Amino acid sequence: MNPAAAIENHEDDDLRERRCIVTGEVLPEARLIRFVSDPDGNAVPDIDAKLPGRGLWVSAERASLEKAIAKNLFSRAAKKPVKADAGLPARVEKLLVRRMADDLGLARRIGALILGFDQVERALSAKNPPHLLVEASDGAADGRRKLIAVAWAQGLKPTVIDCLDSGELGLALGRENVVHAALKSGQLAERLERNAGRLAGFRAGRTIDAAGPNPAGR
Repeated sequence: MNPAAAIENHEDDDLRERRCIVTGEVLPEARLIRFVSDPDGNAVPDIDAKLPGRGLWVSAERASLEKAIAKNLFSRAAKKPVKADAGLPARVEKLLVRRMADDLGLARRIGALILGFDQVERALSAKNPPHLLVEASDGAADGRRKLIAVAWAQGLKPTVIDCLDSGELGLALGRENVVHAALKSGQLAERLERNAGRLAGFRAGRTIDAAGPNPAGR
């Protein structure tokens, strides 16, 4: 099977909106995590929003999910008992990391991923530059600043995601010491950006717009 066939066509999650059961805010699905109740009455995270059953949506933030658990808001929203234990935020974080790792691996297999500082730097100056920069959260800030400076010099404003560390990137890509990577525009880049934004709510990393006032700072 052609790995590119695994990239699904779907309605833009930035357009569909749902109500968070914690805050009551109506937000794009891209900023929420969907949960469903399994046959045993357990809250199950549905990262890709495909599992059957009524969706229970929570803002993609650790604090919101912890509040939903502490105040039994899953049961209130579902109007039936739904069990959610204290380990649920950690499981959501793990699932998001796994989803991003799978997509990065797929991007590499289909030739959509650029790896290494020098390669990314050259790609930013090429005819079809990458849309998304992937930076290890534990990488040196200096390298990130240099790449963003190259992008700005070309009139580019790529999004930078830095919520995975070098070990997680290396594991996803089968290489050691992965610090800099980039992706061309497309569904994979969009999905990685979306899931990076979600993951940022569960750990210190965050999605950064390179056009921001301090794109490479900490």
